[in-house]
Amino acid sequence: MGREFVDLFERWAESYDETVHGVDEEYKEVFSNYNVILQAVANAAGGTVVEFGVGTGNLTSVLKAKGLRVTGVEPSGKMRLIAMEKHPDVPIIEGDFLDYPSIEGGVDTFVSTYAFHHLTDTEKKIAAKRYFESLNRGGKVVFADTMFIDDTAKQRMIKQAEKQEFFNLAQDLRTEYYTTIPVLSEIFREAGFDVEFTSLNPYVWLMSAVKKTQ
Repeated sequence: MGREFVDLFERWAESYDETVHGVDEEYKEVFSNYNVILQAVANAAGGTVVEFGVGTGNLTSVLKAKGLRVTGVEPSGKMRLIAMEKHPDVPIIEGDFLDYPSIEGGVDTFVSTYAFHHLTDTEKKIAAKRYFESLNRGGKVVFADTMFIDDTAKQRMIKQAEKQEFFNLAQDLRTEYYTTIPVLSEIFREAGFDVEFTSLNPYVWLMSAVKKTQ
């Protein structure tokens, strides 16, 4: 359920905001257009929102600015504390992509940035089915995350990282559960969604999956 990465985020919590704003050269391209990415997710969201992987609460800020009702879900205690300090008016709950609270009145949009890859493809299938069941009529899943057009593109990016001597990035791309667009598209289509993908930087794509009406 992605919990195997919690220790990483416990260590990363204090410097996370610096990283996403380009201080770390190794991950600068991964987080390029970071504010644009957050805004793209918020623009596609509506109604009652559940945000997975809140982290330090950066996306939460943009969602709130749009006037959305947000409930945050975050497995890392340190990340959660930082987010709660930024957003004392937002319920931010311990949980993950597969373990989240039921919301009175249902959920209109599930959102997340830079986090869904912490689930295996098998876990992603389970999650997609649960989201379909949890969402209100016409609800959607709006995730921005690192993914690849195909496995060849993924391997090319790993080799590029190694050539630049970005060995931590290369290791991340190998060991975390980054998937491909065809695989993710099939997962959500089988669960009952219409799916679209939009490229936001060389690593990150926006997935918008709308629940089909029955």
